[in-house]
Amino acid sequence: MNARSIALVRTNFRSVTANPQGGTKLITSFYSHLFGKNPDFRALFPVSLHSQRERFFAAIKFVVDNLDNPARVMTFLEQLGRDHRKYGVEAGHYNAAGAALLAALREYTGDLFWTNGIDAAWREVIAMLVEAMANGAESDDLPAHWEATVVGHRRVLDNLAIIRLLSDEPIPYEAGQYLPVRIPQRPMMWRYLSPAIPSNSRCEIEFHVRKISGGWVSPSLVNETKVGDRWKLGAPLGGMRVYQDGADVLMVSSGTGLAPLRAQIMEMTFSGVNPRVHLFLGGRHPCDLYDLETMWRISQFNPWLTVVPVVEQPNDPWWYSGPSLEIPEGMEGLHIGRIGQVVTRYGAWKGHQIQVSGSPLMIRSTIAALSEVGIPPARVQHDPV
Repeated sequence: MNARSIALVRTNFRSVTANPQGGTKLITSFYSHLFGKNPDFRALFPVSLHSQRERFFAAIKFVVDNLDNPARVMTFLEQLGRDHRKYGVEAGHYNAAGAALLAALREYTGDLFWTNGIDAAWREVIAMLVEAMANGAESDDLPAHWEATVVGHRRVLDNLAIIRLLSDEPIPYEAGQYLPVRIPQRPMMWRYLSPAIPSNSRCEIEFHVRKISGGWVSPSLVNETKVGDRWKLGAPLGGMRVYQDGADVLMVSSGTGLAPLRAQIMEMTFSGVNPRVHLFLGGRHPCDLYDLETMWRISQFNPWLTVVPVVEQPNDPWWYSGPSLEIPEGMEGLHIGRIGQVVTRYGAWKGHQIQVSGSPLMIRSTIAALSEVGIPPARVQHDPV
């Protein structure tokens, strides 16, 4: 796309993002057009579309924000196409979805402000969306999903569980990627979880899951998962990775955002030579550093790894009744503050490979803090938020 078309799309889309209800209205209109003309499509979606609306809008925003980085957009869209195979989506469905999105954008904008230039620019974007997702789905020779059995469920905190599974066959994900997951307690809903260990021939998988208040799936994952449950896992997505022949590495995690970074670090332990890695392991309270001991032990046998613990509050919440956090002997003390601010005070990271993993708010605030000290957001690897 040329600069003028990108500017037209971004300016038009800003009218959506500037309205607190703009995203909801746009996506509601999209589904109205989609199901109105293709009523049989409704069976492909869960009963509640709330989370689906949020993810779809986030995907559109990601594309619009990165239109001047075509390689990044194409990689993202092709992954989405591969991911959508688990829903039974076929290549022909994308043309209908593209037409519904164009109709929704025009309806939201209004005929008075919908110019020929805006129409042409959005048609170019939507054509790219449709082609890339269809190509991604058609080019993937992996199964649409695998099945796995829960073999372990441990409550680390009241709102956090470590869940271990054995898949029926090895799942070829790369450390740092995430997998779509469907559980028997919520059979029509898929959620995305990052394995906390590398892929292996023994078919072992481990997920770290935090219960989100008001969530549709995470409370069931933490509270209701039982040994013997059968899960479905979709094709791997995401592209966070450490380049072994690259610069030293900065990893910034918060809560269960540690999982994809942990998997990469564990994979690196099998290599004789690695770049130096600074892992900032963060949480709101000391009890949130649930895997500090594991990461510290790994660092003891791998001198290229430095682990720095960070919390926003120095004390645990009133409801926590577990043991107090003990900083392992020889480890530097606990840093207090927002993790992005601690990271930027700690050192200069301009030449590093950088990964950030955590909640959407944590990722945005950390990227903003790094940007303030001269690190462009495009240099930071993270999963779509």
